[in-house]
Order: sequence, then C-alpha cells, then structure tokens
Amino acid sequence: MQPLEPPMPPPPNITHPGIMAIDITDKFASAIEALSPGEIVKDDNFALFESVMALEIMDRKMDSGVLNDGESLDEEYDVTRNLLPEEILGIIDQLLCLEMAWHVGYPLSQTVLTSVYVEALMNPHPASIDEVDFIRTPSSLSTEPSFLFVLRAYCAGLLKACFLVNECMKEELYYEEEDFVTNTYERSLLSHIPVSDIKALIQHAVTDLRASKDGLSPQIYAALESRLQLRLRFLDAIDLSSMRNDTSEAPKLPWVQMKRLIDDIENQHVLEKPVPEAFSTKLQRRLASTMPPRPMVKLSFEECIAHFKRFVQNGTEVIDVLQYTDPQSLLNFILLFQAQKPQPLVFIRTILQNLLFKDMVVLGRLSIRQLLDHDVALCVLPCGPQFDPSFDEVEIPTDPRHQIASTMEVFRQRVADPYLELLRILCQNRCRVRRMLCRQISEWDILEADVAEVEDHLQAPLDEIAKMAGQEEETSHLPLSSWVYLCRLRQMEWVVQLGFELRIYQPDELSDMYYFLKTLGSLRAQYIDRMKKTTALREQRTRRHLRLREEDPLPRDIAREFQRSKQHLRTSMLDAACTWEFADGLSLLHLALLRLGLVKPPPRPYSTDELRYELRMRPFSSVSFPQLQTHEEFREQAELPNLSTTEVLKIAEAAVAAARKGFDAYAHLSEYEAFAINATAYARWVGNAKDCLRAAIAAGVVIATLKSAYERVLGSLPAGDGEARGGEEVGGETGYAELLKLKVEIPEPGHRYHDWWVVPKVTHIK
Repeated sequence: MQPLEPPMPPPPNITHPGIMAIDITDKFASAIEALSPGEIVKDDNFALFESVMALEIMDRKMDSGVLNDGESLDEEYDVTRNLLPEEILGIIDQLLCLEMAWHVGYPLSQTVLTSVYVEALMNPHPASIDEVDFIRTPSSLSTEPSFLFVLRAYCAGLLKACFLVNECMKEELYYEEEDFVTNTYERSLLSHIPVSDIKALIQHAVTDLRASKDGLSPQIYAALESRLQLRLRFLDAIDLSSMRNDTSEAPKLPWVQMKRLIDDIENQHVLEKPVPEAFSTKLQRRLASTMPPRPMVKLSFEECIAHFKRFVQNGTEVIDVLQYTDPQSLLNFILLFQAQKPQPLVFIRTILQNLLFKDMVVLGRLSIRQLLDHDVALCVLPCGPQFDPSFDEVEIPTDPRHQIASTMEVFRQRVADPYLELLRILCQNRCRVRRMLCRQISEWDILEADVAEVEDHLQAPLDEIAKMAGQEEETSHLPLSSWVYLCRLRQMEWVVQLGFELRIYQPDELSDMYYFLKTLGSLRAQYIDRMKKTTALREQRTRRHLRLREEDPLPRDIAREFQRSKQHLRTSMLDAACTWEFADGLSLLHLALLRLGLVKPPPRPYSTDELRYELRMRPFSSVSFPQLQTHEEFREQAELPNLSTTEVLKIAEAAVAAARKGFDAYAHLSEYEAFAINATAYARWVGNAKDCLRAAIAAGVVIATLKSAYERVLGSLPAGDGEARGGEEVGGETGYAELLKLKVEIPEPGHRYHDWWVVPKVTHIK
C-alpha cells in the first residue's frame, strides 16, 4: 500500500563560508501546536507581499535566486578578458538579434539586458561619456584588450538607440500588452549622455579600427566597421525622423544606408564565433522587477535579418507620408501602409504617429483646421463659403459672415478630436484597430447628430450670404452631416472587413456578414451618387454667379477644386460599387454552399442563431441609421427563401462578374485618380486592387464549377425530384454534398488572394 504522504525531502546541502544552517522544522511544528484554530502570528513588517514572496522561495519558476550546487549567485564572466575579433563579431551579432527581439515585443530583461557587456557599461552608473566603459579603473585602461573598444562603442550606440526608441514610444499611442514593453527596470540606458557624444565615441572607434586594420583580415575589418556604421546610421535615422518639415529625400538617407549595411552584415555572419557565456539570465536578479525569472529570447540570425530588412524598408517608406497632397491621399497611405503583411513593427508605426500628430501640428506644417476643411471640401463641399478665411476677420456679431465663421469653429472643435483619433486608430495593430473602431462608430453616430444641430445654425446666414451674392443656395443639402455620415459608413465597412481578415467569423457566418457588408456598400454608393449630383449643381451655380457660359473655363483654383472633388467622388463610387457587388456575390456563393451541405455549421450546444446575430451586430447596435433589422427580418432577406439554388448561383455569377469589371477599372486608375502620395504608394495601391481582382476571378471560377456540378446533379435526379427552395435539400442533409463530389476549403488569412474577400477553394473528389 502506498503511503498517504510522500517522504520529506532531505535538507539542502548548504556549504558556503559564513553560513551555518540550522534545522528548525521540529521547533516550528511544536510552535504551531500552541496556536488555536484561526489564530495567526503577524508581524507589522511582514505583509501580504512578503508572505507571497515566501511561498515563492526555492521555486525555480518564481525564485530567481535558486542556485544549483556549486553555482554562484552573480555572473562571473570577466568583461576584461581578451577576445578574438571573430568573438567580438559573435557578441555583436547576438546583440543585434536581442535588439530585434525587443522591437518585436519582448522585454529588455529577456533581450538586451541579458548581455554581460551591456550590464558592465551601465553599472556603476556612468556620469560622462568617459565612464561609459567596461573598465573604470585607470590602472586597467592601459591593459585594455585589443579591439574591445569596438564592442564598447557598439554597446553604447545600442543602449542610446534603445533609450531614444523607448522615449519615442512613450509619446504616442501603443498597447504594452500587445505591441511593446517600455519597462527599463530602472536602467538608465545612457539617457543622460548626449547623442552627439555617443556618435563621437562610435566615430572615434571607427577611426581607431582603421588605424589597426593591418592586424586584421580584410573581411573581419569590413565586418566590424559595417556594424559600427549601422549604429551610427540608426541614431541618424531616429534623429531625422523628427524633422517633419523636410519633404526631401534627406530623412530617408540613413534608412537607405542601413539597408545596404544589413545586406553586408548578412553576408559577413559566417565570420563570427559565438560567445554564449557573454549572455546570462542571472543578470535579471539585479533588475528592479517583480516578475519571476524568464528565459532569454533566442531569435535566430536569419529571423533577425528578415525582421531588420522589413524594419528598414518600412522605415524608408513611412517618411513618404510627408509628401502630403490631400486628406484622401493621406488616408490611402495610412490604410495601405498598415495593411502590409507582416504589419510594420510598432516603432515604425510610432514614427508614423509622430509625423502625423506631434505637437498637434499635422505633418509638421498643417493645422487641424486646414486638414479638416480640406477633407470636407474634397468629399462633399468644394468651394463652399463655409471655408472662406476672410469671414474670420469680420467681428460684427450680426453679420452673417461672422456667424458662419463662429459656427464653423464650433463644428471644427467638435469634430477635431474624433477625426484625429480615427487616424491614430488606423496606426495601431490590426486587432486593436477593429476593437477601437467598434467603439468609435457609436461616437461618430452621436457626432452626426451634433453636427446636424450645428448645421441648422448655419443655414440662415448661408441663405443670407447667397441672397447678397445673387445666388440660390441648396437648402436640402447638408454637407457637414453628409461628410460625417460617409465617414461613419466607411468605418462600419472596415469593422466587417477586418472581421474577415482576423478570422472572427466562422465559415457558416460568412454569407450573413457579406450580406451585411453588401448593405453598407450599397448605402455608401447611393449617398455618393447624391453627392455627385449635388457637386454638379454647385458647379453650375458657381458658373452662373461668375456669369460664365457653359463652354467658358472656371478660374484655375476653383476649377481644380471642383475637378479634384469630382474625381474623389468617382473613385469612391467605384470602390463602393465594387464592395457592394463583390460582397453580394460572395454572400450568395456561401449561401449556396450552406444550402448544398458543402459547408456545415459546427455543433453549438450553448448558442443560437439569434444570439450569434446579436453578437456580430453589437458594434452597430447603437447606430441610428442604418437601423439594424431584427434577426427574423435579416434572415428573411439574407437567406432568400423564395429563390432556388440555381437562381442564387445565377445572381452570384452576375454580381461577381460586375465586381470583376469594377476591380479591373479600379486597378487601371492613374496615380492622380487613385489619390496616391507618390509612386511607392501607388504601387501598393495597384497591388491591393489587383489582389481584389484575382479574388473576383477566383470567385467566378468557383461559382462556375459549383453551378456546373449542381446542374449535373439536377439532371441525374428522377423526374419529379426538382430542387427545393429556401435551403431545403433533396435527399437529406448530405444528399447534395455526396452527389456533387466536391470538396470545399475555406482558406485561412494569409493564404487568400485578399484577406478581406474569403473565396472558398472547391476541388473535385474522384
């Protein structure tokens, strides 16, 4: 029979000078017997925190001080030891891997701060650049190992770069639990040492290295110098990223140089000799942290280089945001830059936020008023009197110009925060973007009501201004409310589309969600069509006001503003129509797959269709318009019970064909028509449009395959067994699935033609 309790472990074998171990087990047990039930002995200096810490003692997962027999508490690596140049390369390359692991999202305690050399550089705290050294005693400086100055300069540049990145991160919006860990564990990271001193130290090391190149092979010399140059260029890139008023190629230069250096470092890696003992998790014991010990992150050099190449490429491209032309080009840049796979690292996204919003000056040269006015004018109100700057100079309260200017200022103050917050949201990681947009939608719905009230106050002074100018003003058109409504519709579309990208919806839910997306796309297309007609009427009134004939050209500035607005409406109309048609086609395709049993709902013992509908529509439940339908009304329209599967597939085929034509036209728009900042942004825009086109082509092939197989099955059925309607299946639930001899796979995100368009893969089963 097994004992009820395991035997007591033997006492620890503590053999260390100055320590005398005493077994207190028996004394402790007898002392406990003197206590009555519920009685405790509490020391005022031994609180809950200390008691929990006591429970963690000697647990290797929680206690960083647990030692093996013969193991020392502190790391005993000698930073003054002689190193071969190959070993210095190995340490530097390992530091590069740890630095990139930090950028990916791991804490400093598991990455950079596991280096013995980095710790020696910061401890004790250096007061000046001269003390930033592994060896602090003057007597030892004369015997400093050769080439250790290279590692010293590299580590100093690394720490300063980490400090600058950390400070930049803290200034902008990020989510530490998802993106980045800014905790420095009370390490200074050379914060008080000027960047100029660090650069001078690295440059001096490069000079000394060149003076000592005769004692090195050409390959080793080139490898060491390229790594020092990388540190210089990285510091330059961080400095220049804050120069938001420079639209030249100068801010890109350090990133371009780093790209060449990374290629060289990748080729030179074979020369390095690893020194694993120069890195230790024991250093975590010195850090100011309440976290239990964690293993060191081991990012392979190949992974590091791949991350660093994308990091540098994205750093080069993010500077393009300074080439601002109009708000729509800015929005397209942010959307497509953030949609890259894999997404740019958080520091690059922080640079983007910094360029956009720092000091509440947009892109370093635009006020929030300029950006807002430009956006509203471009979308719904070209050449509107609401934006006339001369009205600001009128101070008579009864003057309609003063009333317009003051009311528009109220509009800007109300809209500015949600508008900038929207741009900031789009700079986050994809999961966070969707989560924040769900909350933002309800705020924009409230904003629409507020703007409508502001617009009511605008109508009387606008009518008076129009009469004074001899014009008739469009009273039924509410441009400011229309602009807010279109922005909100676009955000609702993004929430649904990101749901497809993030695989939030299950395969049997795709039909319903694409139907809802189709509804949003059709509403946006209809509203844009109204804006097109209103803009055309506004242009005609402007001509009459200027007493111009139909064939006479408008003044250049006015003509350009109307032309750009109409082009934006045409491009937006094409985008909305493509979304509408393709969502309709995919909704019907997935509906047919459900009807035929090729896609089956998984068992959900704790769920109902109505509860899932409520869950999926929760982000839109507070929206006043379009008002959500009840579950019964939604299913009646989405499932089309009065149409046969053959009719459903025919409609889907026509819708996908229309979407294919639309995406083809979309992909052939010029850089000017596409509202792209530059050639790089335009190439990304064309690539996105072509991915959508490929998805539409694939959907057409799938529908044709399914339609052909279904017609073949219908032809083989006995007379009188016609197809049912509304999802009722002939031959039972699996009848069609077995007869069609088709296999359907729903591709995962990253394996689709476009992550927003889930086109199933259909293959024949032999």
